[in-house]
Amino acid sequence: MQQQYPQTSPYAQQPQPQPQPSYGHPPMGHGAGPEQLCVHCGQPPFGPPRPKRSRAKLWIGGAVVAALLAGGGGYAYWGTDWFDGNGEDVTFAKPKTPAQGAGAASGGGAAANGPDPDVSLPTGPASQFKQSTKLDDGTRISKTRLKGAKSGFEGDVWVWTPKEYDEAKYANSAFPVMIALPGGNGYPDNYWATMPNIGLQKAIAESSAKGTGLPFILVMPLLNPDNKNYYDGSDIPGQPKMGTWIAEDVPDLAKANFRTYKSRDGWAIMGNSSGAFVGLKQVMQHPEKFRGVIANGGETAPDSPLWKNNKAEMDANDPAKLAQKLIQSKGPEVYVNFQYGTKEGGRDRLEKFQRENGKGPIKIDLYEIQGGDHNGWDYVRGMKEQGLAALSKVMKGPKPSAG
Repeated sequence: MQQQYPQTSPYAQQPQPQPQPSYGHPPMGHGAGPEQLCVHCGQPPFGPPRPKRSRAKLWIGGAVVAALLAGGGGYAYWGTDWFDGNGEDVTFAKPKTPAQGAGAASGGGAAANGPDPDVSLPTGPASQFKQSTKLDDGTRISKTRLKGAKSGFEGDVWVWTPKEYDEAKYANSAFPVMIALPGGNGYPDNYWATMPNIGLQKAIAESSAKGTGLPFILVMPLLNPDNKNYYDGSDIPGQPKMGTWIAEDVPDLAKANFRTYKSRDGWAIMGNSSGAFVGLKQVMQHPEKFRGVIANGGETAPDSPLWKNNKAEMDANDPAKLAQKLIQSKGPEVYVNFQYGTKEGGRDRLEKFQRENGKGPIKIDLYEIQGGDHNGWDYVRGMKEQGLAALSKVMKGPKPSAG
C-alpha cells in the first residue's frame, strides 16, 4: 500500500519555524515523500526491503527532536518551559486526604458511598522516575527504566498522571490506566511521551474537564526491543518476550506505583499503526486483563518476519483467531474502537474484522476521521471527537470522596 503524506506536514520539507495547529506537529509515517530520503533515518521513504505490509512506520523519537532543534530554527512548540525541571526525581505520593467529613477509609478506595473494594493502592516497590517533560498545565511526563520480571526485557517506560490524580478528593480512589503504544518501531522512544504536543495528554485532560471522558493515567512503554525488527507485541520463539512485557510487566509497573483498579474495567490500550495491532491483539488475547482498545489505522493480522517456521505460535497471536475463541467462550465482553482517516487506506480490512468478529462479547465501533491521514495528529483528533468518550463509557473512572 502506498503511503500518503499530507501537504501540511512539516516533514515534507526542511523544518522551518511556522505557526502550529492546536494539537502541534503531526508525527508522520516513515519517509518524507516518494522522491525524498526519510528525514528521520536517511533511508529511502519506505526503508530497507521488508515484506509487504500496510502498517506505515511512524519513525518518531527523541533523537529526531534533538536533530531538528539543532538543525536551525527547530519548532515553535518546543518552548523552554517544557524543559524546566527535566531530570528531577518525581514521586507519586498519595495526596492529602479530604478534610473532615470525607468518607475515606485507609487502605481502600473511597467513593461517595464508601470504600471501593476494587481499589488497589500502590503495591511497591516504587520505581525511580525522572521528569522528562513539563506540560503547560503543570502536569509532568516522567521516565523510568523497567527490568521486566516476567519477560526479562529491560526498557524505558514513560508515565503521565492527570491533574485529578493529585487532588485531595481522589486521594483514596483508583484511576483507569491506558497503555499508549506508538506506531513504527517504537524504539528507542515512545513518541506519545517524547513528543507530547501531538496532543494525547491534552486531549485526555480536556475530555475529562468536559465530562466526556475519563482522566486516564497514561503508561507509555517501548513497543519493540530494537529498531530493526517488529515483534507484533508477542512472545515469538527465540526472541525477546514483548507480549509478556506489554501484558504483564508494564501493568505491574503501574500497579506498583499508582492507585489502580483490580478489575479489568480500569485497564485499556491505545495504539497507532503497528501499535494498534498490538493493542488489538492484547485485548483479544487477554480479555481478563483489558476492557478495551482504541486501534488507530492498524493491521489486523500478525506479519512479523520473525514468525518464520513458527506458524502455530503466530496463529496463537492472530487477533481474528483469538476473537473467534472469545466468541465461542461467550466472554468476557471487550470493546474495540477502530479509527481510520479518510485519506488513508485500510477501511476494508477493518470492516472485515468488524463483520466477522463484532458479535457476542466483542463490541466494535468503526470511526471515520474526516480528512484524516495515517499520523498521530489526526488520530488524536479522532479520539477527541469520538474515541475517548466511547471507551470511557465502558470503563471505570475515579470516584471522589464524600464531603
